[in-house]
Amino acid sequence: MTTSDKSPGPDATTTPDGATTPDGAAGPGATTRPAEVAGPGATTRPDEGAGPEAAVRSGGTAPSGKARRPDGEVRPEEVAGPGAGDGGDRLPVAGARRTWAWLRGELRARWAAAALAVLVGAVGAAASVVPVYVLGTLVDLVDEGAPGSAIVTVALVILAGALIGGLATGPATYLVSRVCEQMLADLRERTVARALSLPVTALERFGKGDLLSRVSTDTAAIGKAASTVVPAMISSFLLGVVSVGAMAGLDWRLGLAGAVAIPLYVLGLRWYLPRAAPKYAAERRAVADNSQLLVESMQGVRTVQAYRLEGRRLHRIGGASREVHDISVSVFTLFTRFVGRVNRAEFFGLAAILVTGFFLVRQGSVTVGESAAAAVLFHRLFNPIGMLLFTFDEIQAAGASLARLVGVIDLDPGADRVETAARPLRRPTPARSTSSARPAEPRDASLELSDVHFSYDGSPEVLHGVSISLAAGSRVALVGSTGAGKSTIAAIAAGILTPGSGAVRVGGVELAPDRLREHVAIITQEVHVFAGPLIEDLRLARPDASPEEAAAALAAVGALEWVTALPGGLDTVVGEGGHELTTAQVQQLALARLMLVDPPIAILDEATAEAGSLGARTLEESAIAATRGRTTLVVAHRLTQAASADRVIVLEHGRIVEEGGHAELVAAGGRYAELWRAWEARTPASSPRQAVTGIDLTRTLPER
Repeated sequence: MTTSDKSPGPDATTTPDGATTPDGAAGPGATTRPAEVAGPGATTRPDEGAGPEAAVRSGGTAPSGKARRPDGEVRPEEVAGPGAGDGGDRLPVAGARRTWAWLRGELRARWAAAALAVLVGAVGAAASVVPVYVLGTLVDLVDEGAPGSAIVTVALVILAGALIGGLATGPATYLVSRVCEQMLADLRERTVARALSLPVTALERFGKGDLLSRVSTDTAAIGKAASTVVPAMISSFLLGVVSVGAMAGLDWRLGLAGAVAIPLYVLGLRWYLPRAAPKYAAERRAVADNSQLLVESMQGVRTVQAYRLEGRRLHRIGGASREVHDISVSVFTLFTRFVGRVNRAEFFGLAAILVTGFFLVRQGSVTVGESAAAAVLFHRLFNPIGMLLFTFDEIQAAGASLARLVGVIDLDPGADRVETAARPLRRPTPARSTSSARPAEPRDASLELSDVHFSYDGSPEVLHGVSISLAAGSRVALVGSTGAGKSTIAAIAAGILTPGSGAVRVGGVELAPDRLREHVAIITQEVHVFAGPLIEDLRLARPDASPEEAAAALAAVGALEWVTALPGGLDTVVGEGGHELTTAQVQQLALARLMLVDPPIAILDEATAEAGSLGARTLEESAIAATRGRTTLVVAHRLTQAASADRVIVLEHGRIVEEGGHAELVAAGGRYAELWRAWEARTPASSPRQAVTGIDLTRTLPER
C-alpha cells in the first residue's frame, strides 16, 4: 500500500473540517474506518504477546484474503471487490516425482513394518485361494465316482484354508493401516510445523483458507485412504497375483487366457487416470477456494455487515460451492464411464477362460474340475479387481491431497522473508566473540535499527533508510499517519519481518530473526485467547509458571482483581465456549504473559487501540507497569502514550521527519505539534497535567 496522509487510518481520523487527529478521539462527524466497525477480535492470531517465541502478527488480514499492510486499512473493495477470494498466490503443490520420492522415503524408513504387512497379506491371499483350488479336485472326484468319504478330506482342507485366510486378513489390514497412519501422522505434524515456521506475511499472502483446507480436508482424504482404501487395495493386489499364479499352476494356457483381461484393464486405466488426475486436482483447488471465502467472510463478518456486503459475499460463496459441485459431478460421470470399461475387461477375461477350458478338456489336457477351478478363481477376482480399480478415484483424491501437503513441507521457512525485490536480501551475520566460536551475546538491552529499507513483495519501498536507536531501559514512541511504516518497523524490530537491507542490533550485536525473538517480545492490538483454563492461557508464555507466579503477573498489570472474581478464578475456562472476556481483559492477559516471559525488550504495537476510551486508560497503566525497567518501543495509537515516552519519533512516508521529547516537539511547531493541538482540542481533561498524559503520571511512570 502506498503511504499517504490523504487516507488516515489506525493513527488518524478526519474531522468534518478536514483536520487530521489521532484515532481514539473521533468526535461527531469523524470518519469511521472498517477496523473500528469490525471491532476487536475481527481477526486474531494465537500467541500474540506470549513472549519472544510467540507467533506475532504485524498487520491485519483484509477479509478478502489479500495481505494488508501493517498500517493499512481495510477498504470496501478489498472486502468483496473484483478478484476478492481468487487466491492470488497459492501455496505450492508438489509434482508427481517429488510426491513419489517422499512416499518412497517414508516406506524406506519403515521397511520392516511394511515388509511384515506384505508378508502377512500374502499368506492370507494364498490361504484364501486354497478352497477354490481344492474345489476343482472335488469336482473331479465326483466326476470319477469317488466314495462319499473322499469329501471329508476336501472339506477339512477347505475349512483350514478359510480359517487361515480369515485369521491372516485382519492382522494384514491392521499392519498396513498402522504403517499408513504413522506416515500420515508424520506428514500432518511436519505440515503444521512448517506452516507455523512461515512468516506472517507469507501466510497472509497465500491465504489461511488454503492452508486450513490442506490440514483438514486434504488430511481427511489421506486419512480415509490410509485406513480403508490402501489396505483393501494391497489385499486385492496380492489376491490377484496369487489367483493368476494358481490358474497358471493348473495349466499355463488357462493362466494365459485369464491374462487376456489385463491389457483391457490397463487400457481402461490409461484412459481414466490422465483425465481424472486434473479433475481431482481442480476439485481440491475449488474446495480450498471455497474454504478461503468462508474463512474470510467469517473473520470479516462485522466489516461485511458494516458495508452491507452480505449479498455479494453470499453470491461469491454460492458460486464457489457450485463450482465444487460441478467438478464433483464431472468426476463421478468420468468414473461411471471407467466402470463400463472395467466390466468389458471382466467379460472378455471370463469368456477367454471358459472357451480355453472347453477346448483343453476336449483335448484331455485338463480336467473338468481344473477348468471349473480356473473359472471360479477368475470370477472371484471381480470383487478385488473392482475394488482395486474403483478405489482409484479415492486414491487419485488422496494423491492430489498428498501432493498439496508435500508442497507445504517442502517450503523453505525463510524463503518468504525476502520481502524486497529492489535489492538483494542481506542476511544478518551474527557477531562472534574473539575467544570462542559461539555467537556474541548482547551487552545490554539497547535496540538499534540501522539504515533499514523494506518493501512488501517487490512493491514500492515503505521504509527508506530508517535508523532508530533505543537506549537500554528507555521508552520510545512511534507516531505517524496511516501507512507511515510504524507497524512495519515494529515487526522488523521484533524479528517478524526481515529488512531488505540494513541491520537490527540488540546490545550492539546484529542478530538473525530467530535470535532476535529471544530478546524481543511484541504485543499487538489483536490478541487471541485459547479455549481452556485461564492459567493455561497465561502459561503459553512460560509453561512452568506456578499459580503464584501467574497471580503475581496478573497483579502487576492490574488484572488480579477481576480474575479472582471469576467463577473459577485462574481455573475459569475462557475462550470459545467459555467465559467471555472484554477487550481490555484480553489485552491485560497479553501483558501478563509479557511479565511471565520477562523479555529485556518489549514492543507495543497499538496494544491499547481497541479498548475504547475508558479501557484504554486502564490498559495504558497496565502497559506501563508491564514494561517498567524494559527497553520499550510503542506504536502510539493515542498521543497520551507518546507524551509519556522518553522520546517521540514521527514517521511520514517511511521516513523519520521529527524526533525528540514531547515538549520539545510541541514547541517546534512541526507535524507532531499539529497532531497534538488537534488531540488537545478533541480530548477534554480535568487538569493540565492529565491533558498531557491522560493518566496520573506520578503514579504510573517507571523509575529511571
